[in-house]
Amino acid sequence: MLLYHWYELGRAAFRPARAAAGTCRLFFNPLNPLTHTPVGRSAMAACEVFERATRRYLKPEFGVARTRVGGQWARVSEEVVWQTPFCRLLHFKRDINPATAAQHPRLVLVAPMSGHFATLLRGTVETFLPDHEVYITDWQDARNVPIAAGQFDLDDYIDAIVAMFRYFRGDVHVFAVCQPSVPVLAATALMEASGDPAVPLTLMLAGGPVDTRISPTVVNELAEKRGTDWFHRTVLTTVPWPFPGRGRQVYPGFLQLSGFMTMNLDRHMQAQKEMFLHLVRGDGDSADKHREFYDEYLAVMDLTAEFYMQTVDTVFVQHLLPRGLLTSRGRPVDLAAIRRPALMTVEGEKDDITGTGQCRAALDLCTGIASERKFHFTCPRVGHYGIFNGSRFRTEIAPRMAKFMRAHDPCAASHLTIAQLEHMARMPRRGGPAQELEALAFSFAAE
Repeated sequence: MLLYHWYELGRAAFRPARAAAGTCRLFFNPLNPLTHTPVGRSAMAACEVFERATRRYLKPEFGVARTRVGGQWARVSEEVVWQTPFCRLLHFKRDINPATAAQHPRLVLVAPMSGHFATLLRGTVETFLPDHEVYITDWQDARNVPIAAGQFDLDDYIDAIVAMFRYFRGDVHVFAVCQPSVPVLAATALMEASGDPAVPLTLMLAGGPVDTRISPTVVNELAEKRGTDWFHRTVLTTVPWPFPGRGRQVYPGFLQLSGFMTMNLDRHMQAQKEMFLHLVRGDGDSADKHREFYDEYLAVMDLTAEFYMQTVDTVFVQHLLPRGLLTSRGRPVDLAAIRRPALMTVEGEKDDITGTGQCRAALDLCTGIASERKFHFTCPRVGHYGIFNGSRFRTEIAPRMAKFMRAHDPCAASHLTIAQLEHMARMPRRGGPAQELEALAFSFAAE
Protein backbone atom coordinates (compact mmCIF):
# COMPACT_ATOMS: atom_id res chain seq x y z
CA MET A 1 0.00 0.00 0.00
CA LEU A 2 1.12 3.55 -0.72
CA LEU A 3 -0.95 5.08 2.06
CA TYR A 4 2.11 6.20 4.03
CA HIS A 5 3.60 7.83 0.91
CA TRP A 6 0.40 9.79 0.27
CA TYR A 7 0.32 10.85 3.90
CA GLU A 8 3.89 12.18 3.71
CA LEU A 9 3.11 13.86 0.39
CA GLY A 10 0.22 15.66 2.07
CA ARG A 11 2.54 16.84 4.83
CA ALA A 12 4.99 18.14 2.27
CA ALA A 13 2.19 20.00 0.47
CA PHE A 14 1.45 21.93 3.65
CA ARG A 15 5.03 23.18 4.08
CA PRO A 16 4.56 26.42 2.11
CA ALA A 17 1.46 27.25 4.15
CA ARG A 18 3.33 26.45 7.36
CA ALA A 19 6.16 28.74 6.26
CA ALA A 20 3.64 31.52 5.58
CA ALA A 21 2.12 31.02 9.04
CA GLY A 22 5.58 31.25 10.57
CA THR A 23 6.27 34.48 8.70
CA CYS A 24 2.97 35.90 9.92
CA ARG A 25 3.87 35.07 13.53
CA LEU A 26 7.21 36.80 13.11
CA PHE A 27 5.46 39.90 11.76
CA PHE A 28 3.11 40.03 14.76
CA ASN A 29 5.90 40.15 17.33
CA PRO A 30 5.64 41.89 20.75
CA LEU A 31 7.33 45.03 19.38
CA ASN A 32 4.71 45.46 16.67
CA PRO A 33 1.82 47.67 17.91
CA LEU A 34 -0.61 45.73 15.69
CA THR A 35 0.10 42.60 17.73
CA HIS A 36 -1.85 44.03 20.66
CA THR A 37 -4.97 44.79 18.63
CA PRO A 38 -7.91 42.38 18.20
CA VAL A 39 -6.82 41.78 14.59
CA GLY A 40 -3.25 41.01 15.63
CA ARG A 41 -4.26 38.65 18.43
CA SER A 42 -6.67 36.85 16.11
CA ALA A 43 -4.01 36.48 13.42
CA MET A 44 -1.47 35.16 15.94
CA ALA A 45 -4.02 32.71 17.35
CA ALA A 46 -5.02 31.45 13.89
CA CYS A 47 -1.39 30.92 12.90
CA GLU A 48 -0.63 28.91 16.04
CA VAL A 49 -3.73 26.72 15.72
CA PHE A 50 -2.88 26.06 12.06
CA GLU A 51 0.77 25.32 12.84
CA ARG A 52 -0.13 22.91 15.62
CA ALA A 53 -2.71 21.15 13.44
CA THR A 54 -0.18 20.46 10.69
CA ARG A 55 3.07 19.83 12.57
CA ARG A 56 4.75 16.48 13.09
CA TYR A 57 4.61 15.68 16.80
CA LEU A 58 7.78 14.00 17.98
CA LYS A 59 8.14 11.67 20.94
CA PRO A 60 7.71 13.70 24.17
CA GLU A 61 10.21 13.61 27.00
CA PHE A 62 9.37 12.10 30.37
CA GLY A 63 10.71 15.24 32.04
CA VAL A 64 10.76 13.71 35.54
CA ALA A 65 13.61 15.67 37.09
CA ARG A 66 12.96 15.20 40.80
CA THR A 67 10.77 13.47 43.34
CA ARG A 68 10.13 13.68 47.03
CA VAL A 69 11.55 10.83 49.12
CA GLY A 70 11.07 10.81 52.88
CA GLY A 71 10.16 14.48 52.93
CA GLN A 72 13.25 15.52 50.94
CA TRP A 73 13.59 16.38 47.27
CA ALA A 74 15.78 13.97 45.29
CA ARG A 75 17.14 14.35 41.76
CA VAL A 76 15.95 11.82 39.18
CA SER A 77 17.88 10.77 36.09
CA GLU A 78 17.04 8.33 33.32
CA GLU A 79 19.34 5.41 32.56
CA VAL A 80 18.94 2.61 30.03
CA VAL A 81 19.60 -0.70 31.76
CA TRP A 82 18.53 -3.11 29.00
CA GLN A 83 17.67 -2.68 25.35
CA THR A 84 16.96 -4.20 21.97
CA PRO A 85 16.30 -2.39 18.67
CA PHE A 86 12.57 -2.35 19.56
CA CYS A 87 12.61 -1.56 23.28
CA ARG A 88 14.60 0.20 25.97
CA LEU A 89 14.15 -0.52 29.66
CA LEU A 90 14.47 2.83 31.43
CA HIS A 91 15.33 3.20 35.11
CA PHE A 92 14.33 6.41 36.85
CA LYS A 93 17.34 6.57 39.13
CA ARG A 94 16.84 8.59 42.30
CA ASP A 95 19.75 10.31 44.00
CA ILE A 96 19.09 8.84 47.46
CA ASN A 97 20.83 6.78 50.12
CA PRO A 98 21.38 3.20 48.82
CA ALA A 99 20.11 1.80 52.12
CA THR A 100 16.84 3.65 51.64
CA ALA A 101 16.56 2.50 48.03
CA ALA A 102 17.09 -1.12 49.12
CA GLN A 103 13.92 -0.93 51.22
CA HIS A 104 11.84 0.19 48.24
CA PRO A 105 10.30 -2.44 45.92
CA ARG A 106 11.50 -2.56 42.32
CA LEU A 107 8.60 -1.91 39.96
CA VAL A 108 8.50 -2.37 36.18
CA LEU A 109 5.77 -0.49 34.35
CA VAL A 110 5.05 -2.40 31.14
CA ALA A 111 3.69 0.36 28.94
CA PRO A 112 1.16 -0.47 26.23
CA MET A 113 2.47 -0.83 22.70
CA SER A 114 -0.69 0.42 21.05
CA GLY A 115 0.07 3.69 19.29
CA HIS A 116 1.08 6.18 21.98
CA PHE A 117 4.52 6.43 23.53
CA ALA A 118 5.40 5.25 27.03
CA THR A 119 5.44 8.89 28.14
CA LEU A 120 1.66 8.56 28.48
CA LEU A 121 2.52 6.89 31.80
CA ARG A 122 4.50 9.88 33.04
CA GLY A 123 2.03 10.47 35.87
CA THR A 124 2.17 6.78 36.81
CA VAL A 125 5.95 7.06 37.14
CA GLU A 126 5.64 10.20 39.28
CA THR A 127 3.12 8.51 41.57
CA PHE A 128 5.33 5.55 42.46
CA LEU A 129 8.76 7.23 42.46
CA PRO A 130 8.72 8.44 46.10
CA ASP A 131 8.57 4.88 47.49
CA HIS A 132 9.66 2.59 44.63
CA GLU A 133 12.55 1.92 42.25
CA VAL A 134 10.68 2.53 39.01
CA TYR A 135 11.48 1.12 35.56
CA ILE A 136 9.44 1.40 32.35
CA THR A 137 9.41 -0.28 28.94
CA ASP A 138 10.12 2.40 26.36
CA TRP A 139 8.91 0.79 23.15
CA GLN A 140 10.47 2.22 20.00
CA ASP A 141 8.71 3.67 16.96
CA ALA A 142 8.84 1.00 14.24
CA ARG A 143 9.38 3.60 11.51
CA ASN A 144 12.73 4.44 13.14
CA VAL A 145 13.96 0.84 13.41
CA PRO A 146 15.97 -0.21 10.32
CA ILE A 147 14.56 -3.21 8.52
CA ALA A 148 17.92 -4.93 9.05
CA ALA A 149 16.98 -5.25 12.74
CA GLY A 150 14.48 -7.92 11.74
CA GLN A 151 10.85 -8.43 12.59
CA PHE A 152 9.05 -7.95 15.88
CA ASP A 153 5.86 -9.91 16.54
CA LEU A 154 3.94 -11.01 19.61
CA ASP A 155 6.38 -13.89 20.18
CA ASP A 156 9.27 -11.43 20.13
CA TYR A 157 7.34 -9.26 22.60
CA ILE A 158 6.96 -12.24 24.96
CA ASP A 159 10.66 -13.04 24.60
CA ALA A 160 11.53 -9.44 25.47
CA ILE A 161 9.39 -9.59 28.61
CA VAL A 162 11.13 -12.83 29.66
CA ALA A 163 14.55 -11.25 29.12
CA MET A 164 13.58 -8.21 31.21
CA PHE A 165 12.32 -10.43 34.03
CA ARG A 166 15.62 -12.31 33.99
CA TYR A 167 17.48 -9.03 34.27
CA PHE A 168 15.90 -8.55 37.70
CA ARG A 169 16.45 -12.19 38.77
CA GLY A 170 13.02 -12.40 40.31
CA ASP A 171 13.33 -9.32 42.52
CA VAL A 172 10.71 -7.20 40.78
CA HIS A 173 7.03 -6.35 40.71
CA VAL A 174 5.24 -5.87 37.39
CA PHE A 175 2.47 -3.45 36.49
CA ALA A 176 1.12 -4.21 33.00
CA VAL A 177 -1.12 -1.46 31.64
CA CYS A 178 -3.81 -2.72 29.25
CA GLN A 179 -2.40 -4.42 26.11
CA PRO A 180 0.74 -6.00 27.69
CA SER A 181 -1.37 -7.96 30.20
CA VAL A 182 -1.58 -10.85 27.72
CA PRO A 183 2.15 -11.12 26.85
CA VAL A 184 3.12 -10.58 30.50
CA LEU A 185 0.90 -13.49 31.57
CA ALA A 186 2.23 -15.60 28.69
CA ALA A 187 5.86 -14.84 29.55
CA THR A 188 5.31 -15.70 33.21
CA ALA A 189 3.52 -18.94 32.36
CA LEU A 190 6.35 -20.03 30.06
CA MET A 191 8.94 -19.23 32.72
CA GLU A 192 7.00 -21.16 35.36
CA ALA A 193 6.65 -24.16 33.04
CA SER A 194 10.43 -24.26 32.53
CA GLY A 195 11.23 -23.74 36.22
CA ASP A 196 12.85 -20.37 35.61
CA PRO A 197 13.67 -18.76 39.01
CA ALA A 198 13.33 -15.20 37.67
CA VAL A 199 9.53 -14.97 37.72
CA PRO A 200 8.30 -11.69 39.29
CA LEU A 201 7.13 -11.35 42.87
CA THR A 202 3.78 -9.91 41.80
CA LEU A 203 1.81 -9.35 38.62
CA MET A 204 -0.56 -6.36 38.56
CA LEU A 205 -2.76 -6.04 35.49
CA ALA A 206 -4.87 -2.95 34.75
CA GLY A 207 -7.55 -2.96 32.06
CA GLY A 208 -5.98 -5.89 30.26
CA PRO A 209 -7.88 -7.66 27.43
CA VAL A 210 -7.29 -11.10 28.92
CA ASP A 211 -10.66 -12.51 27.81
CA THR A 212 -12.40 -10.22 25.34
CA ARG A 213 -15.40 -12.55 25.10
CA ILE A 214 -16.57 -11.02 28.38
CA SER A 215 -18.48 -7.72 28.14
CA PRO A 216 -17.26 -7.03 24.57
CA THR A 217 -16.74 -3.38 23.67
CA VAL A 218 -16.96 -1.67 20.29
CA VAL A 219 -13.24 -2.39 19.78
CA ASN A 220 -13.75 -6.12 20.43
CA GLU A 221 -16.83 -6.34 18.21
CA LEU A 222 -15.10 -4.58 15.32
CA ALA A 223 -12.17 -7.02 15.43
CA GLU A 224 -14.48 -10.05 15.41
CA LYS A 225 -16.74 -8.64 12.72
CA ARG A 226 -13.98 -7.61 10.32
CA GLY A 227 -11.55 -10.48 10.88
CA THR A 228 -7.79 -10.42 10.34
CA ASP A 229 -7.96 -10.41 6.52
CA TRP A 230 -9.79 -7.06 6.52
CA PHE A 231 -7.20 -5.50 8.83
CA HIS A 232 -4.39 -6.85 6.68
CA ARG A 233 -5.88 -5.36 3.51
CA THR A 234 -6.97 -2.06 5.01
CA VAL A 235 -4.62 -0.75 7.70
CA LEU A 236 -1.13 -2.00 6.88
CA THR A 237 1.30 0.06 4.85
CA THR A 238 5.02 0.50 4.22
CA VAL A 239 7.33 3.06 5.81
CA PRO A 240 8.64 5.44 3.11
CA TRP A 241 11.98 7.16 2.66
CA PRO A 242 13.64 8.99 4.48
CA PHE A 243 12.74 7.23 7.75
CA PRO A 244 15.33 4.75 9.08
CA GLY A 245 12.70 1.99 8.92
CA ARG A 246 11.92 2.55 5.25
CA GLY A 247 10.56 -0.60 3.63
CA ARG A 248 9.19 -2.00 6.90
CA GLN A 249 5.51 -2.92 6.88
CA VAL A 250 3.67 -1.25 9.76
CA TYR A 251 0.35 -0.30 11.24
CA PRO A 252 0.94 3.49 11.14
CA GLY A 253 0.43 5.67 14.16
CA PHE A 254 -1.37 8.33 12.12
CA LEU A 255 -4.03 5.79 11.20
CA GLN A 256 -4.50 4.83 14.83
CA LEU A 257 -4.74 8.50 15.73
CA SER A 258 -7.31 9.07 13.00
CA GLY A 259 -9.46 6.38 14.59
CA PHE A 260 -9.11 8.00 18.01
CA MET A 261 -9.98 11.44 16.64
CA THR A 262 -12.97 10.44 14.52
CA MET A 263 -14.59 8.60 17.43
CA ASN A 264 -15.05 11.97 19.15
CA LEU A 265 -14.39 14.45 16.35
CA ASP A 266 -16.82 17.06 17.68
CA ARG A 267 -14.94 17.14 21.01
CA HIS A 268 -11.61 17.72 19.32
CA MET A 269 -13.02 20.38 16.99
CA GLN A 270 -14.46 22.19 20.00
CA ALA A 271 -11.09 21.95 21.76
CA GLN A 272 -9.37 23.66 18.81
CA LYS A 273 -11.99 26.41 18.79
CA GLU A 274 -11.50 26.96 22.51
CA MET A 275 -7.72 27.07 22.01
CA PHE A 276 -8.17 29.88 19.48
CA LEU A 277 -10.37 31.81 21.91
CA HIS A 278 -7.92 31.28 24.79
CA LEU A 279 -5.12 32.77 22.68
CA VAL A 280 -7.22 35.74 21.57
CA ARG A 281 -8.21 36.48 25.15
CA GLY A 282 -4.71 36.00 26.48
CA ASP A 283 -5.70 33.07 28.71
CA GLY A 284 -2.22 31.58 28.91
CA ASP A 285 -2.96 28.91 31.54
CA SER A 286 -5.78 27.34 29.54
CA ALA A 287 -3.73 27.49 26.35
CA ASP A 288 -0.81 25.77 28.09
CA LYS A 289 -3.07 22.94 29.27
CA HIS A 290 -4.30 22.49 25.69
CA ARG A 291 -0.73 22.43 24.38
CA GLU A 292 0.42 19.92 26.97
CA PHE A 293 -2.48 17.58 26.31
CA TYR A 294 -2.24 17.60 22.51
CA ASP A 295 1.57 17.48 22.45
CA GLU A 296 1.18 14.02 24.02
CA TYR A 297 -2.07 12.94 22.40
CA LEU A 298 -0.93 13.71 18.84
CA ALA A 299 2.48 12.08 19.27
CA VAL A 300 2.03 8.53 17.98
CA MET A 301 4.26 5.66 16.96
CA ASP A 302 4.05 2.98 14.27
CA LEU A 303 3.66 -0.69 15.20
CA THR A 304 5.22 -3.49 13.21
CA ALA A 305 2.64 -5.15 10.99
CA GLU A 306 3.44 -8.63 12.28
CA PHE A 307 2.95 -7.60 15.93
CA TYR A 308 -0.30 -5.80 15.20
CA MET A 309 -1.81 -8.61 13.15
CA GLN A 310 -0.75 -11.36 15.54
CA THR A 311 -2.19 -9.43 18.48
CA VAL A 312 -5.52 -8.77 16.74
CA ASP A 313 -5.85 -12.41 15.73
CA THR A 314 -4.69 -13.91 19.04
CA VAL A 315 -6.40 -11.59 21.52
CA PHE A 316 -9.48 -10.17 19.80
CA VAL A 317 -10.49 -12.70 17.14
CA GLN A 318 -9.55 -16.18 18.33
CA HIS A 319 -9.28 -15.53 22.11
CA LEU A 320 -6.48 -18.10 22.31
CA LEU A 321 -5.23 -17.28 25.83
CA PRO A 322 -8.49 -17.81 27.77
CA ARG A 323 -9.29 -20.87 25.64
CA GLY A 324 -5.96 -22.44 26.62
CA LEU A 325 -4.81 -22.61 22.98
CA LEU A 326 -2.08 -19.94 22.93
CA THR A 327 1.39 -21.04 21.96
CA SER A 328 4.64 -19.11 21.60
CA ARG A 329 7.31 -20.55 19.32
CA GLY A 330 5.65 -23.95 19.66
CA ARG A 331 5.52 -23.79 23.47
CA PRO A 332 2.04 -24.08 25.03
CA VAL A 333 1.04 -21.19 27.31
CA ASP A 334 -0.71 -22.68 30.32
CA LEU A 335 -1.79 -20.02 32.83
CA ALA A 336 -2.42 -22.77 35.40
CA ALA A 337 1.37 -23.17 35.55
CA ILE A 338 1.73 -19.75 37.22
CA ARG A 339 2.18 -20.41 40.95
CA ARG A 340 4.77 -18.15 42.54
CA PRO A 341 3.73 -14.54 41.75
CA ALA A 342 0.85 -12.91 43.58
CA LEU A 343 -1.77 -11.56 41.17
CA MET A 344 -3.76 -8.31 41.28
CA THR A 345 -6.22 -7.05 38.66
CA VAL A 346 -7.63 -3.54 38.30
CA GLU A 347 -10.60 -2.40 36.24
CA GLY A 348 -12.44 0.87 35.75
CA GLU A 349 -16.18 1.05 36.22
CA LYS A 350 -16.57 3.31 33.15
CA ASP A 351 -13.97 1.61 30.94
CA ASP A 352 -15.33 1.55 27.37
CA ILE A 353 -12.15 0.10 25.81
CA THR A 354 -11.63 -3.00 27.97
CA GLY A 355 -14.98 -4.34 29.14
CA THR A 356 -15.73 -5.11 32.77
CA GLY A 357 -14.52 -8.59 33.66
CA GLN A 358 -12.03 -8.97 30.82
CA CYS A 359 -9.03 -8.27 33.04
CA ARG A 360 -10.47 -9.93 36.14
CA ALA A 361 -10.68 -13.16 34.15
CA ALA A 362 -6.96 -13.63 34.82
CA LEU A 363 -7.77 -14.48 38.44
CA ASP A 364 -9.91 -17.43 37.36
CA LEU A 365 -7.50 -18.59 34.65
CA CYS A 366 -4.44 -18.61 36.95
CA THR A 367 -5.66 -21.57 39.00
CA GLY A 368 -2.18 -22.35 40.33
CA ILE A 369 -2.10 -19.19 42.47
CA ALA A 370 -3.64 -19.53 45.93
CA SER A 371 -6.79 -17.48 46.44
CA GLU A 372 -5.26 -15.53 49.32
CA ARG A 373 -2.57 -14.30 46.91
CA LYS A 374 -5.13 -12.86 44.49
CA PHE A 375 -6.81 -9.47 44.68
CA HIS A 376 -9.18 -7.49 42.47
CA PHE A 377 -10.26 -3.86 42.58
CA THR A 378 -12.82 -2.12 40.40
CA CYS A 379 -12.31 1.62 40.67
CA PRO A 380 -15.62 3.49 40.61
CA ARG A 381 -16.32 6.32 38.18
CA VAL A 382 -13.17 6.03 36.06
CA GLY A 383 -12.63 5.22 32.40
CA HIS A 384 -9.79 3.37 30.73
CA TYR A 385 -7.10 6.00 31.26
CA GLY A 386 -8.12 6.59 34.85
CA ILE A 387 -6.93 3.14 35.92
CA PHE A 388 -3.28 4.12 35.51
CA ASN A 389 -3.22 7.89 35.96
CA GLY A 390 -5.15 10.82 37.36
CA SER A 391 -6.49 11.73 40.78
CA ARG A 392 -8.50 8.57 41.40
CA PHE A 393 -5.53 6.44 40.42
CA ARG A 394 -3.40 8.25 42.99
CA THR A 395 -5.99 8.07 45.78
CA GLU A 396 -7.78 4.78 45.09
CA ILE A 397 -5.54 2.47 43.06
CA ALA A 398 -1.87 3.27 43.69
CA PRO A 399 -2.08 2.93 47.51
CA ARG A 400 -3.70 -0.51 47.11
CA MET A 401 -0.99 -1.54 44.66
CA ALA A 402 1.74 -0.31 47.00
CA LYS A 403 0.31 -2.28 49.89
CA PHE A 404 -0.09 -5.37 47.66
CA MET A 405 3.56 -5.19 46.58
CA ARG A 406 4.90 -4.87 50.10
CA ALA A 407 2.74 -7.71 51.33
CA HIS A 408 4.52 -9.98 48.83
CA ASP A 409 8.05 -8.54 48.89
CA PRO A 410 10.41 -10.21 51.38
CA CYS A 411 13.16 -7.65 50.75
CA ALA A 412 11.11 -4.46 51.22
CA ALA A 413 9.43 -2.96 54.26
CA SER A 414 6.47 -5.08 55.29
CA HIS A 415 3.99 -2.31 54.53
CA LEU A 416 3.62 1.38 53.92
CA THR A 417 2.62 3.47 56.87
CA ILE A 418 -0.69 5.30 56.76
CA ALA A 419 1.25 8.56 56.49
CA GLN A 420 3.13 7.28 53.43
CA LEU A 421 -0.08 6.16 51.73
CA GLU A 422 -1.65 9.55 52.38
CA HIS A 423 1.50 11.22 51.05
CA MET A 424 1.15 9.33 47.75
CA ALA A 425 -2.43 10.51 47.43
CA ARG A 426 -1.51 14.14 48.13
CA MET A 427 1.48 14.33 45.80
CA PRO A 428 0.97 17.26 43.40
CA ARG A 429 0.93 16.27 39.75
CA ARG A 430 1.04 18.20 36.54
CA GLY A 431 -2.30 18.35 34.75
CA GLY A 432 -0.83 16.22 32.00
CA PRO A 433 -2.29 14.40 29.03
CA ALA A 434 -3.28 11.24 30.85
CA GLN A 435 -5.32 13.20 33.37
CA GLU A 436 -7.08 14.96 30.51
CA LEU A 437 -7.62 11.63 28.79
CA GLU A 438 -9.13 10.28 32.00
CA ALA A 439 -11.62 13.14 32.06
CA LEU A 440 -12.45 12.67 28.38
CA ALA A 441 -12.85 8.92 28.77
CA PHE A 442 -15.12 9.37 31.76
CA SER A 443 -17.32 11.93 30.02
CA PHE A 444 -17.62 9.79 26.89
CA ALA A 445 -18.49 6.67 28.92
CA ALA A 446 -21.04 8.58 30.99
CA GLU A 447 -22.91 9.50 27.85
